Amino acid sequence: MRILLSEGSSTSAREAITALGIGGHDVEVCDPNPYCLGRFSRFVSRFHRCPGLRDHPLAYLSFMLDLLSGRRFDVLLPIHEQGYLFCAVQDRIGALTRVALPAFESYRRAHSKAGFHDLLNELGLPQPHTQLVAEPDRLPDVARFPCVVKTAIGTASRGTWLVRSTADLAEASAALRSVGSFADLILVQDFVSGEVEHAQAVFRRGELLAMHAYRRIVEGAGGGPAVKESVSRPAVESHMRRIGQRLAWHGALSVDYVLTGAGPLYIDCNPRLVEPMSALLCGLDLAGLLVRVSCDAGNAGVAPVSPSKAGLRTHLAMQVLLGAAARGASRRELLAECWQLCVRQGSYSNSEEELTPVGTDWMSAGPVITSALLLLTNPNWAGSLAKRGWGDHLLTLKTIQIIENELVLNRSST
Repeated sequence: MRILLSEGSSTSAREAITALGIGGHDVEVCDPNPYCLGRFSRFVSRFHRCPGLRDHPLAYLSFMLDLLSGRRFDVLLPIHEQGYLFCAVQDRIGALTRVALPAFESYRRAHSKAGFHDLLNELGLPQPHTQLVAEPDRLPDVARFPCVVKTAIGTASRGTWLVRSTADLAEASAALRSVGSFADLILVQDFVSGEVEHAQAVFRRGELLAMHAYRRIVEGAGGGPAVKESVSRPAVESHMRRIGQRLAWHGALSVDYVLTGAGPLYIDCNPRLVEPMSALLCGLDLAGLLVRVSCDAGNAGVAPVSPSKAGLRTHLAMQVLLGAAARGASRRELLAECWQLCVRQGSYSNSEEELTPVGTDWMSAGPVITSALLLLTNPNWAGSLAKRGWGDHLLTLKTIQIIENELVLNRSST
């Protein structure tokens, strides 16, 4: 099938390209960055440079509608936060191609950390003790050290602060005021010790079709996992099934949680696939399943599939290097890490590369080699390199306000 990806800068988009390409699909990518991560793949047949969603959501939408009108695409895959925009105009998108998205209100609820917190409360599902405040000035009244302060909107650790002291709290408050995040709710959650794990699933109109879970072995830049190990979590699967049913979810949905001795405590939700290659390497093609759900016209033609294999370790070489540099690794230590990655020794002896699989897609070597050379030149560049993946393709509170004022409210009034 001919599939259009809504962006190409994120690690999730890069992995979806590999999964879809291996599956034999013809993949085209839209992104404002002509040198985005997804551009470096033999599986991408065509690249479309588009306006940035963050600063120009209406121009981005106009570009996408024109592109879908002028070229035949079997499926549009909202691989990142573009789903928020597409949900607001599902009737217009649906007239041009097939896409798997829930109702706008369900998407909005899952996307907002405050909305997800309320959903967990409704379902009686476990989460860390959480309080909501409307302004940064209220933080000293509710914060208990250590805690995590979060804006209701944020991805890749944007808008998240680990607060261990009064000084940390003052820094978080100042950052919130500077960006105006207090226009929306702020969450204050107790910090919970335990293994950080992630689960992602595909639903068809509220029915759970498949789920894959993994634990974070090594943290990468921005808090994401650089080394993972797949796990089997029946309790999480049961919880995901209830979440999907309540939201009548259609498409992909992911959650983050801390695994404690008492079970999982849910800390975040993403209304999309997150790095689906781990699942594919474990025998579960979530990206391909999402395409099939997108094409299902309501005849229940997509059945639940077998679970993924547990105990398989995977890694993202680029994230490994960025994470090590961000933690203060020296050039010598980074060079040793590069060598172990290349020869599959040490932590990577029984691990599969999922982000840049050079053996399958030789063009993917470009970004990881470039990143390695830049970090060996100056390890302090880790932060700025990581932030390149948090660019024009992501939502901000201002973007959401434009979408809701210009598209959602106008639709309701008409």
